[in-house]
Amino acid sequence: MEEDADYRIRFSSLCFINDHVGFQGTIKNSPSDFIVIEIDGQGQLANKAIDEPFLEVSKIPPEPDNIAKKPKLDFQNGTFDNGKNQEVIGLARCSQGDHKLQSDSEKEDSTTGGTSNWEEGKTDLLSCFLDEKTNEQLNQFALEIKEQWNLKRESVEATPELSLGKFLEKNRRAAVHSAVRQKFPFLITVGKNSEIVVKPNLECKELCHLVSEEEAFDFFKYLDAKKENSKFMFKPDANKDHRKAVHHFVNKKFGNLVETKSFPEGNFKSGNNGNVITVRFREKVHTPGKRPLQGQERKVVYTAFTLRKENLEMFEALGFLAVKLGVIPSDFSYAGLKDKKAVTYQSVVVKKVNPERLKSVEKEMEKKRMNVFNIRSVGNALRLGQLKGNHFDIVIRDLKNQINDSANLRERILEAIENVKSKGFVNYYGPQRFGKGRKVHTDQIGLALLKNEMMKAIKLFLTPEDLDDPVNNAKKYFLQTEDVKGTLSLMPEFKVRERALLESLHRFGMTEEGCTQAWFSFPHSMRIFYVHAYSSKIWNEAASYRLATYGCKVVEGDLVCLEEDIDDHFSSSKVVLPVLGYNILYPKNKVGQWYQEILSRDGLRTCRFKVPTLKLNIPGCYRQILKWPHKLTHQLSGDHDTAVELEGSHIHAANFSLAISFDLDASCYATVCLREIMKHDV
Repeated sequence: MEEDADYRIRFSSLCFINDHVGFQGTIKNSPSDFIVIEIDGQGQLANKAIDEPFLEVSKIPPEPDNIAKKPKLDFQNGTFDNGKNQEVIGLARCSQGDHKLQSDSEKEDSTTGGTSNWEEGKTDLLSCFLDEKTNEQLNQFALEIKEQWNLKRESVEATPELSLGKFLEKNRRAAVHSAVRQKFPFLITVGKNSEIVVKPNLECKELCHLVSEEEAFDFFKYLDAKKENSKFMFKPDANKDHRKAVHHFVNKKFGNLVETKSFPEGNFKSGNNGNVITVRFREKVHTPGKRPLQGQERKVVYTAFTLRKENLEMFEALGFLAVKLGVIPSDFSYAGLKDKKAVTYQSVVVKKVNPERLKSVEKEMEKKRMNVFNIRSVGNALRLGQLKGNHFDIVIRDLKNQINDSANLRERILEAIENVKSKGFVNYYGPQRFGKGRKVHTDQIGLALLKNEMMKAIKLFLTPEDLDDPVNNAKKYFLQTEDVKGTLSLMPEFKVRERALLESLHRFGMTEEGCTQAWFSFPHSMRIFYVHAYSSKIWNEAASYRLATYGCKVVEGDLVCLEEDIDDHFSSSKVVLPVLGYNILYPKNKVGQWYQEILSRDGLRTCRFKVPTLKLNIPGCYRQILKWPHKLTHQLSGDHDTAVELEGSHIHAANFSLAISFDLDASCYATVCLREIMKHDV
């Protein structure tokens, strides 16, 4: 297949910048051979115990996120040394999504259907705002609507309306709107200039077909009050199909405002059985750097911890934690994704969970090859990219010479390490960015999302490999039948993402709209991950084209970065390439032309890099072409961990391994650095 061919050439076609011969070996023979430790913004390793007061996330100076601010820049004009008018490009890291900082209060207000008691007193306000005649007309209008609904269970053909008159003062109008809706939740109010008009709330009538009138009225009172950090609970319901219909109604009508989730009824002291549908307002986006208005400060419960995971995907780990803690995956924030087949340590922050609650599930985590420690309260969520980099401890086994190379292997290894320490490596996005699938890669899903092809993206996500196992058999069944319920029964429980997507499809239906809603079963960080994968693939291709066309030297039309903390090994370290987005500039040379051709090839020439239906905005960023490892050390060891003398005879291939340690900046890939050292695809 074309996809299989693409898989074979995707990384073997990437170029090298060093001229050493290299060597062969294997990595990730076991997770313990590949240890990744996050380095926070203060330079601290995530696996170290915290003995002193923790610097709250909210107090850490913010690092650049991936929002490509309008840079003041000149393009390279002539040689690098002649760039008098060049200005700094603010570098950002593409792998960091434009995540929303969300917050919540320490204590949520709760409203159960039939037991609403907040916003008391508003219903009595109408007599203050309306004259006696208008008030009587409103009561009579409401009575007639109710009677009409009780007599005729179908839509009103000619929607009646009642004018309450004009209210010139804005605050007074707002109070009248709210008072009417609280007293008569089956009515809606509409503003026409300064006039307030009352109409039947047909959405309320529709909900009355699904739940009791009392529940429907209380739900619309809840929506109108818009009380922050509150939640609404429908009465316990044992009928799964009925719950599905309620979920579908709420999400279809008010999905941009609220979100729904079912919880077992065991949390409630009623005599009914079944699950309870809980509704809560979606979090408001917090704009970094923007101060809240006076009186808008909210108490927040954020708990930070260090997550150690072994041979586990990040999303799978957070999915399991979410279930155990009774939250949703989007309540977790982190600074970056880590490898699956590895032992990784990183900082994570969870919202709406206090430290004691998190500590209570520590032992359960161990069963899933996870540990949580350094648990403490903090003041805010983490953002993608809010880290300095990562430390790697890697063991390369099965060392041997390249084919047809008879030179001293030890010398080859030393030569390769010294070259990369000196000259660096091409800053490609690593293969883990694109998934291990041979038929479908994450960038293909991202391209479909950018083109608003939601159903195609779903089918790509659920495309099976040519393997005979429960997961791929379930995916094959889905593509053959589109039977979502049947596929759910076949999909193993441990496939958290697949099951979450299928459960949403079962709720909303296998339509374009249903597929769009299904993507919201993934947190924002994961939805944007697929789009970033596409941007990353194009950046890799652009870097190869740039180096093949111009080499490492800086040429006219290049974008260069003059920030002081950029590696200053060579002038070429200043060259950056744009990662696709709506707020970037392209080089003014052949590379810029190449970008336009690629966008045309992929059907994105007019793409604005925004997917409103999925709440995705991709501003783009700039990425250095070359990078260098820091603090690189190494040691050759034998079967019994005996250090190998650096002088002496040839190394016998199967008997020795290379332990190598180094630090990389955020968004750099250890596998890419190793590829340059070994001159071999790892």
